[in-house]
Amino acid sequence: MASVLHRPSDTPSRPPLRGDLRYNEPLSHYTSWRVGGNADRLYLPADAEDLAAFLHSLAVSEPVFFLGLGSNLLVRDGGIRGTVICTKNRLKHMRVMAADRVYAEAGVPSAQVAKFCSAQRLAGAEFLAGIPGTLGGALAMNAGAFGGETWPLVERLIMVDRLGNFVGRVPSEFGVGYRTVSGPADEWFVAAELRLHPGEPEISRSRMKSLLAARAEKQPIQQPSCGSVFRNPPGDFAARLIEASGLKGVSIGGAQVSEKHANFIVNTGSATAQEIETLMQLVRDRVGALQGIWLEPECRIVGEAR
Repeated sequence: MASVLHRPSDTPSRPPLRGDLRYNEPLSHYTSWRVGGNADRLYLPADAEDLAAFLHSLAVSEPVFFLGLGSNLLVRDGGIRGTVICTKNRLKHMRVMAADRVYAEAGVPSAQVAKFCSAQRLAGAEFLAGIPGTLGGALAMNAGAFGGETWPLVERLIMVDRLGNFVGRVPSEFGVGYRTVSGPADEWFVAAELRLHPGEPEISRSRMKSLLAARAEKQPIQQPSCGSVFRNPPGDFAARLIEASGLKGVSIGGAQVSEKHANFIVNTGSATAQEIETLMQLVRDRVGALQGIWLEPECRIVGEAR
């Protein structure tokens, strides 16, 4: 059951905000596709306590959007109204809590979580090395790679709500599926306790090295992309369907279906979000017409068209 860990009113006089508030900030600087319009406001919190204080300072009606490493995300060219909160390397603390548990905050890149667990002689998180996002993003979409998924590791969660309260929750309070997670409204991930099992650092490092080598061989990691664009349909692979439909290398403006991995759309240097979204629609239409399967986007599309 949920438990409120801290309320803003618990502190008689809240300290001044310590983060960085920016206005009309280009979100192309914060997304892995390197596209996207401006945010009305973007806040870079100093830490979790500062994040809570900032949320407490906002009007309840203010639209809020959380952003990590900006992978698995397409921000439209018109940008995002309201306030974007970027946690990348801002909520960055990790520690060992018990013999088999690790506490990690939402802004830590997933690959760093994998390396930290390995260094602590804990196994089970190696697949996180292949996920190009933060732990918060991995929690929000049940990210997975190389046969592993995020939520089977989760023991407990710390959330923050619109009023700046920290709330403790357990996995049973969320609906978790393939690349989808639903939970309490107007709450966001601050940290997670992950349960792992004893392992040998050498074995974990070897496995991560193999996973990263496989990723580099199969995916266009040298070009801006969001990661996989479409979810794999039951019993099949989006990349196979896209390639079988003759779409590898097809481009619209600066957006191109990768010639290396068909379920990646890359920015060849000058793409706009509209070109990427139009290419996504072309792929869905062509695969639907030729293969009889309607691909569902894995990436999240947000913001306003220009």
